[in-house]
This record gives sequence, C-alpha cells and structure tokens, in this order.
Amino acid sequence: MFLLKPIPLDMVDVATKERLIQSGQRHYSELLAPESVPNPHYLHLFEALTARYTQWLAAEIVALAHHLATTRSQPLTVVSLARAGTPIGALLARALRGLGRMEVRHYSISIIRDRGIDENALKFILRREGRAPAGLAFVDGWTAKGVIAEELRRALARWNAREPERLDETLFVVSDIGGVADVAATADDYAIPSGILNATVSGLTSRSILNAAIGPADFHGCVFYPEFAPHDRSTWFLDQVAGHFATVVPVPVRVRGDAGERRARREAMTAFLVRIHARYRIADRNFVKPGVAEATRVLLRRLPDRLLLRDLEHPDVAHLRLLAEQKRVPVETDSAIPIQATALIKDLS
Repeated sequence: MFLLKPIPLDMVDVATKERLIQSGQRHYSELLAPESVPNPHYLHLFEALTARYTQWLAAEIVALAHHLATTRSQPLTVVSLARAGTPIGALLARALRGLGRMEVRHYSISIIRDRGIDENALKFILRREGRAPAGLAFVDGWTAKGVIAEELRRALARWNAREPERLDETLFVVSDIGGVADVAATADDYAIPSGILNATVSGLTSRSILNAAIGPADFHGCVFYPEFAPHDRSTWFLDQVAGHFATVVPVPVRVRGDAGERRARREAMTAFLVRIHARYRIADRNFVKPGVAEATRVLLRRLPDRLLLRDLEHPDVAHLRLLAEQKRVPVETDSAIPIQATALIKDLS
C-alpha cells in the first residue's frame, strides 16, 4: 500500500530543475522533471537484466525474509522507502508470507534527504492500522554513501524522542556497496533490475514530493502516471522474482557491526570518494553518485557531467552506456574504482 498523496504538478525540464536546486531556490523534493516510458531498446536491457539476476535477487530477498522472520516475533510490517525500496518491500512481503508469516503487511512511505521521514504515514501505520511498533522493518533497495540511511536514523531518533511508540532504526537493503546499512543481503554493486526503471516498475508513481501542496496532515505527495499503464512492469517484475522463492538457497546476510568485509567496504568507498572529489574538484558530496543504481538515476533525471565505469563491456552497465550516448555524456573507464559505476552531476555554479 502506498501512503502517498497524489497531486498535480507542473513539470520542469531537467536543466531548469538542476539550476533551481543548485542555486538553492528550490529543494529537490519540490520539483519533478517529466518521465517517459522506456524505449524498446532500453526495455530490452531491463528484461535481459531481469533474466540474468532473477534467481540471484530471489535468493537475496529470501535471505532477508528469513532474517526478519527469525529475529522479529511481533507481527511484521514491511515499511519500504519510496521509490527505490517499493519493489523490494513488495517482494519481501511475498517472501515472508511464503515462510508462514501471513500477518505481514507492506506500506511504502516517503523519506526525503534533509527533510526526514513522513511522520503522518508512520502515525497511520501505527495508530490507524494498529501495527505493532516492534514489528516495523524499514526497507530500501540499496545503500552507497549512506545518505538515506543517515536520514532514517536521524528521523527515527527524533520520533523516538517525542512519540510514545519506540521504532527500531535498522535499515534492511538488498545491496550495501558502501558498508553503511544495518542488514544487507550483498555488498555487490550489480544492476538490480528494478533500479534501472522509474515509475513503470514502481506502481506508476513518481518519487515523493514535499512542496506547498502538502498540508500538515497530509502524506508526502507523488504524481501518479495512469497513462503509463500499458507499459507497467511492476507486477511482472515481482512475479518473475517471486517465482523462484521456493527453490533458491538463501545467501548469508550481512549485519551491521560485523568485522571484515563491511569495514573494508566502508574504507574503500570513503577512499574512493575522497579521490573522486579531489580529482574532479567537486565540493558538494551530493554531486557524486556511486553505484549502478545511483548512476542510473542521475542519467535518467539529473544533469550529468560524466559517467565513470570500471568495465565498459560489463552487461550491468549496458543501459548506462545507452543513456550516456543518448544524452551525450562523456564516459571514462577507471579499472581502479571499487564499484561498477559512478555518475557525476554537472556543477552549474
């Protein structure tokens, strides 16, 4: 269930949006650039990635489901962070039901960098729907630098200081390439198929919006795209992955605090970011977007400056090369980067 308020919104072109955001005139959550359905070539790449990683992703989802089922005794409530977390949360709820946790429910709510989580949505889940606080599990698709993970911890710390219900700040993700999530199924930077599409794999919703149209009692907003319905792959994608739940072997999950690989990931990501900031003279941390999924989002809805790839021929970055070609974005190969891809946002100052 989406806990978002559909609102009408005048779209702005990408260049105007970038100028307004970088100048400080508007926050990114107030603006949307137009979305479009993927062209046949791009859709073919999405389908190829789905075929390539369906069983892999199914094993990771089942692993997260087993971890939740064995560590949470209260009725489970999957709270996915819209929009990247939405397909993952829906899959996790399906997997939990397959493990006998029939009480599970899934809600997708908004969290916005520098603005926090939608507390009205939390109040609805806890007080209107009567879900047990100890059963809430916050889910996203991936983490890289940890910006949203940090936002979630800050937001829930504020909630726990003011509200009667105590909420666990643990964040569950499929892929944690920067070693910053609490529980993750993998540290690999791979092209999670749902991460390369927008509305057509996320229930025809936009990313969340927080502007003057959102009142104090409202959920955060979104734009709904009914005109995209003939091209919607949301349910198809869930069915493709969930069809393997009964046969895959769960992978070991990575839990925050573990030594070894997770610490190495954090150190490698930190060193990489320092190098990139110095090499390209980037002052704003938000202009560097590491990982396949984050790079995809830059190329789809921001103003990219360049695309960095570790291996130009890897199938996980074929869609990025296509987007870069279409938008005439320079592509550089750097075999030393610790992840598959990174996109840099153009600095307009």
